[in-house]
Amino acid sequence: MARISLSCRGWQLSCAPHINWGSSKVLATCVISIALLCIIVVTVIETRRIQNEINTADASPRHLRVPRKKLSITEPTDVNDMDLHYGVVIDCGSSGSRVYVYVWPKHSGNSNELLQIEQMIDKDLKPVSKKIEPGLSTYGDKASEASEYIRPLLKYAADHIPSSKHKETPLYILATAGMRMLTESQQTAILSDLRVDLPMYFDFLFGENHVEVITGKQEGVYAWIAMNFALGRFDHNEDEVSGTPLSKMELPNEGSSSKPHYRKRTVGIIDMGGGSVQIAFEVERSVRLNSREDISKSLLAEFNLGCQDSDIDHTYRVYVTTFLGYGANAARSRYEKMLVNNTVFYSPTGMGESELPPIKDPCLPEEMEDTVSFKNKDYKIYGTGNYLKCKLNMHKLLNTSVPCQKEPCSLNGVHQPDINYHYSEFYGFSEFWYTMEDVFRIGGKYNFDQFEHKAKEYCASKWSTLEDWFNKKLYPKADQHRFKYQCFKSSWMSKVLHDGFKFPHEYNSFTSASLVDGKEVQWTLGALLYRTRYYPLRHEFYPNMDECLPSYNESQLQSMYLRFDNNVNQSDLPPNLTSENLREIQQLEFQRYHPPWHRSSILDNHILLVIIVFIILAIIGLYIRRMRKLAVIRAGLSRVPSMSYFMVGEDQMEQGIKIERTMYS
Repeated sequence: MARISLSCRGWQLSCAPHINWGSSKVLATCVISIALLCIIVVTVIETRRIQNEINTADASPRHLRVPRKKLSITEPTDVNDMDLHYGVVIDCGSSGSRVYVYVWPKHSGNSNELLQIEQMIDKDLKPVSKKIEPGLSTYGDKASEASEYIRPLLKYAADHIPSSKHKETPLYILATAGMRMLTESQQTAILSDLRVDLPMYFDFLFGENHVEVITGKQEGVYAWIAMNFALGRFDHNEDEVSGTPLSKMELPNEGSSSKPHYRKRTVGIIDMGGGSVQIAFEVERSVRLNSREDISKSLLAEFNLGCQDSDIDHTYRVYVTTFLGYGANAARSRYEKMLVNNTVFYSPTGMGESELPPIKDPCLPEEMEDTVSFKNKDYKIYGTGNYLKCKLNMHKLLNTSVPCQKEPCSLNGVHQPDINYHYSEFYGFSEFWYTMEDVFRIGGKYNFDQFEHKAKEYCASKWSTLEDWFNKKLYPKADQHRFKYQCFKSSWMSKVLHDGFKFPHEYNSFTSASLVDGKEVQWTLGALLYRTRYYPLRHEFYPNMDECLPSYNESQLQSMYLRFDNNVNQSDLPPNLTSENLREIQQLEFQRYHPPWHRSSILDNHILLVIIVFIILAIIGLYIRRMRKLAVIRAGLSRVPSMSYFMVGEDQMEQGIKIERTMYS
């Protein structure tokens, strides 16, 4: 009987016909280790490939990227620069129409940047702008003359823009308050006349919806866009964000573990004119509103200023509302009616049948006399100059007692989302600037105590003294109307700001302004920024695409460029523009776009990968160490002869091997 035993260091391999399980575990361990290493290698290679694609996309070819160029507002626009683009916007207001000519350099190719639009400067270093009177709304009954009325403005713009640029220059004619007062049929007739006749005389890029009557909400959004653009709050490059107040963005479809993303904090605006007051500010994503509510639909505007749907950095949600009758002059008219009513109907003489003594008005300077017409009768007003009593009397004009549809509310029972007064910034225009600067000379940063002191002092002054100051031209910015009603307007401004919009008295981030960086900021700038937001995408990939655009309006282009649908028919597209072109644009944009937080996630993946590698190596090491210990234990066990050892005779072969008798023979 014989036995064969082959001994190896660490493991023993038996020549028995069955498989040694220790050997199979080692083999399995090796296979698993090799597989894991292959996965790691493939993951590393794929990660590097993705990173290279990002770097390649960020470092676009030179013909797609140009250095960012800022236009100067202190020297004339260079009309010989063929890389400049132009835009024309006409603001058709109630008292007149004004044309603005804008210009911008070639886009840098960075999808994180907007067009750098500035107002065109003429050779006299003045903005290219011209106004005509009366307003477009006066042609409600003679719509066929509307185009003739607008033509001088377009002639003025065409003379300043190089003729070679006319075909690619967008023209927008946007009507506001005056046109809103006309009937729908009158509006349609005027707009149709402009659409049909103007292209016969001017070859600007003039789509069907480039002329329209915009709502007060649209006008407010455009003003908000213009102001924040002028302040640089839409610049999101890393080198431009430093030193600027930031706000945290809540990213869609991001878990709580994702890193926060920040962008520049936008500012809110309050514009008080003669007839109305308007407020607009960005609403934080943390403020939840039911999108099905009529309140949300009518007061909120959600829009993207970027050239891509995926540009989260330029996606905003803005609350905007306009209060008609709450402007300074309209409020004064309402106040005078209230004053006369309270005096006439509650006087001992009753209903004003007898001659009334002068009505005392605390909102006029002391000893000032004025006359008010009401129901075809004149009433004398006598100023008593009491600022605090004036504010108390006008409280009813805010209509804060009107039932609030949804808390909280501001003026007239209208809902207003909560404002974070600790981190917000607001700018006041028109009456806010005139009231603070023209007489008080404290325009700019608003301080409640300082303003109240100035207002009380002015209201308590005798009118004869104030009139003497005016005649001596000590206040060149103010006219006589301003001097007469400065006390009332000061009270109304303070009342609207603090009791209407609920700004705390200690709020120190409100600034009255007239100019931004030495230039006027009009809502027309915001309108052009919004309506040309897709231009960077178009010019970057297909510079000659302008040739096939004149007959297409903004909404069609936006649908084609930004929300491409595979079901778009070729017949629906402009000439020379195929569905393959559009698909290529969309694919290129998706490949190029990477959110600002994407690089940090790539870095996190690398760290996670290293941790996984170390864990796997540690597990393999522990497993090998355990197997070696088991092998040592097994090596010390007594050898037990196999059954075949006892079943063979002397000099017989066991499994083909000649057996030599051992000490067991």
